[in-house]
Amino acid sequence: MIFSAGTSLAEQPAGTILRIAELEIDSAQLDAFKAAVTEGMHAAVRTEPGVIALYSVAVKDNPSQLRFIEIYANEEAYLRHRDTPHFRKYFETTQKMIRSRKLIETDTVLLADKATLPAAR
Repeated sequence: MIFSAGTSLAEQPAGTILRIAELEIDSAQLDAFKAAVTEGMHAAVRTEPGVIALYSVAVKDNPSQLRFIEIYANEEAYLRHRDTPHFRKYFETTQKMIRSRKLIETDTVLLADKATLPAAR
């Protein structure tokens, strides 16, 4: 799934942050987890100006292994996101569904998308 706030990645200021989460979900609860994630991601992208994009993918041939890529305008936007009612609902709803979680902080080198690349000459 791809969710975007309508602003291209390359238009974001230098403070843009990207976070990666690697989760293993209890396979018996995978559908309920996906429903909670979808609701939370839609609400975040729709209502939070600092949420640039949220992506969720499953590891091929292992649907219980999920990866999330989260792009925020800055650290403050990320902290505000974690304090929203929809994030708190997602967090509380899904805690017992998650078997393992690894959070990866990154240093952004380059974010590029088709909307902002200059035309080839």
